[in-house]
This record gives sequence, structure tokens and C-alpha cells, in this order.
Amino acid sequence: MTRVGLLRGRILRKMENNDSDIWGGACKQLKGILSGDIYDRWIAVIQCQEISGNNMRLAVANDFYKDWLEENYFPMIRKAVMVVSGKEMDISLEVDSSCFEDVKKDPEPHSPISLPSLGFGSKKPTHNLNPNYTFDSYVVGPANQFAHAAAMAAANSPSRTYNPLFIYGGVGLGKTHLMQAIGNHVASKKPRAKICYITSESFTNEYIEALQNNSVSMFRKKYRKIDMLMIDDIQFLDGKARLQEEFFHTFNALFESHKQIVLTSDRTPSEMAGLEPRMVSRFEWGLLTELGKPDVETRTAILRKKAELLNLQIDNGLLDYLAERISSNIRSLEGALIRVASYISLTNQHVDIAKVEELLRDLLDKESQATINVDIIQRTVAEHFDLRQSDILGKKRSRDIAWPRQIAMHLSRTMTTQSFPVIGKAFSRNHATILYAHDQVSKKAKNDRMLQQTIAILRDRVNKNCAKAMQ
Repeated sequence: MTRVGLLRGRILRKMENNDSDIWGGACKQLKGILSGDIYDRWIAVIQCQEISGNNMRLAVANDFYKDWLEENYFPMIRKAVMVVSGKEMDISLEVDSSCFEDVKKDPEPHSPISLPSLGFGSKKPTHNLNPNYTFDSYVVGPANQFAHAAAMAAANSPSRTYNPLFIYGGVGLGKTHLMQAIGNHVASKKPRAKICYITSESFTNEYIEALQNNSVSMFRKKYRKIDMLMIDDIQFLDGKARLQEEFFHTFNALFESHKQIVLTSDRTPSEMAGLEPRMVSRFEWGLLTELGKPDVETRTAILRKKAELLNLQIDNGLLDYLAERISSNIRSLEGALIRVASYISLTNQHVDIAKVEELLRDLLDKESQATINVDIIQRTVAEHFDLRQSDILGKKRSRDIAWPRQIAMHLSRTMTTQSFPVIGKAFSRNHATILYAHDQVSKKAKNDRMLQQTIAILRDRVNKNCAKAMQ
């Protein structure tokens, strides 16, 4: 081989090494920022498929991972890659199950779809709980005071007070923290207790695996012989009839044996359209308690507690600013804090409010959108079409009212983060009606320039009305 060829080969190998180093370095950064449980559950499962120029292609095993990562951790991943590569890269995340065939055959100990052994018969059973999620690290405010008190009562007297305990609220408001705090409290008081924490998605995967392996009897024995069952995001059972049938009998077995059941969801049982009435009834046997959005004082306390736990040196003025600007949920609030802290740690540079705004531009833009609510949209649409808001909320089906009502439903879905059931409640309709209206307006707008202009005008007016309301 010629010297030119050798040199070219060395350059290409160096580029390949640099490419792999970028993702490896980004993972190292993320591992230092996130808890071990979160890193293993959500970051370690990502595979880097290709890096070409400024483009990076990542892959995960299924749509669940993709949606969750894009919603919760993608900005953090993008920042970590930028810090390591020294440039802003265009990162795509796709589903490619073929890359994970070996993982499925031989799952890693921390794989999200495999539940750690409950350690029945052992002196120190494992329960899959995050030790950082305790009552001591949970900040109490007006929006979560009742839920916290109920959780404490259930932890101090399992199965004797509130059984089941059903905690519901929006994304990122601390449901998982509160649920696991119950488990950690019981585990500290009763070390031999058989405690199981699992997500609804993992519970589903394990049940499917049991069906495939003809081991349903072992699955039933595992979950019906425990002292405390905690299932996170139980709304994933919605519409899954066979899984509901299985969980119905598991629920009954545990309840009749006086074992504590704790469930979390992003909505109440009655708002789950695909949940069987008998399941709704059982979920409401105990206590339903809601976690609301924390007020600015609670958000400030949360940031200061988090900074203290992570030993972060950040000016209180910046923490106050973050608490004022980010109000949608606790997860976004803590994510913003970690992003700012990571920048300070990696660059050794002082940050001011201007720099914070630059670092958190995407998050702050999303927060501005989050302040838009359905009520503002209803009033804006009614005013545009010379109607009253009561007409939009009423039952009249004449074209001059029904069509603006459908547009308002469409805007409520596209301009807020609310789910179809929540929007339906705001319009006194079911989620299917909102879904139909959203689809109808979306289809018509593709080929109707006048409708496109109307929607653009309405979006602009909604934003302006929202800005006025915030002043």
C-alpha cells in the first residue's frame, strides 16, 4: 500500500474513533448527571447507529422508549453531545428492534423490561426502589400536601388506612417520588417485607413474556405473594382487556389478603375510557388523591433542596429565576437545574440570567406554550366568530356553532399539552369527540387555504391573549 493510502487509512480510523468517542463521551457526561437507575433505564438502552458530519443517528428498541426519551431526556442528550463534540449536531432517534435482538435474548440486569428478583425468602429482598426517593427529600407545598399526608398514612399503616392508594396528576409532578417514598419507608421499618415497585409498561412486558413461555402460573404466584405492590403509570392498562383481566384477579388476591396496593396515573380511573367498570370501581375503593402543580414558593424550595442534595453551588438569584420561569412540572424544573449545573461544571464559567436564557431557550419556549390553556382558546375562538363562550360549550349543532367549536377543540389539542380526555372534560365532551374534531379540522386544513389562514390568525390571537393574561 502507498504512503498516501496508509495515511488515508489512519485518518479514517481516527475519524471513526472520534465518532465513537462522541457518543461514549456524551454517555459519560449523562452518567455523571443522572441517577444510576435513570441512566440504566433510559440512556444505556440507546445505541449509536451512525455519525456522519454533523448528523448523529441513535436507535432504541421500541416506540415507548422513543416517545419517553424525546419527551423527557432529548434536550439533555443534545447538550451532552454538543459539549463533547464542540458543535451542535442534528440528532435523530429512531426505532430499530433488529439492533436489540441479542439484548432480548440475554437481557442485562438493569434492562427496563426485566424485573429484579423480589428475593423471596432472603433476608434482604430487593424491591427496585430508588433510595433517593424518600419523604425527607420530598418538598411539601399546598398543591401536594394532602397527597403527601395520605402517602405517609399508607406508609405508616400499610393496608389499614387507604387501600388502594391512587395518586394521580400531570407528567413530572412527583408521583413516582411519592410512591417510592412509601416503599422506602416500609422497607426501612420492615426489612423482610416483600415490596414490589414496577411500571405498568414493565408489568405488561413481563405478562406477555409469561404468556409466550407458558409461565403464567409463576407470574401470578410472584405478584400475589407480596406485601406491597406499587404500579406506576397504571393508565397503560387502558384498553388492554386481557391484561386488565389478569390484574383484576391479582388486585383481588392482594386486597383480600390485606396487602397494600399503591397506583399512580396521569388521570382518574373514571377518565380512562378503556378501563372496565369493575376496575374503575376497585381503583376507587380506597383513596384518590391529586398532585397539582407546585406554586412558585414550592418550586423555589424544590430547587434549593435539589441543589443541596447534589452539592451544587448555584446562586439563589438564579434558582429564584428558574422557579419563576418554569412552572409546568417538577421534572422540567429539575432538568433545567441539572442543565445549568452541568454547563457550570463542564466549562468552569460563571453564568448569569442571560446565559441561563440561552442555555434553556428550548425549555423556556415550551414553558410559554404551556401557559396557554383551553379556556383562553375557547374565549378567543368565540370572540373571532362573534359567539359567546357558552355557545362553544353548549349542545347546539348548527353549522355556525359546531364548526367553530371543532376548531377550538383542534387548537386545544395542538396549542396545549393536555390529553384528549382532559380537553374533553373542558368542553363537557368525551375524548372521542375531541379526537374526531381534531382529525376533521386537520384534514380540511391540508387543502383549504382560507382555513389555514383562520387557524394562523386564531393562534396569533390566542398567544396575544395569553400574554395579556400573564401581565
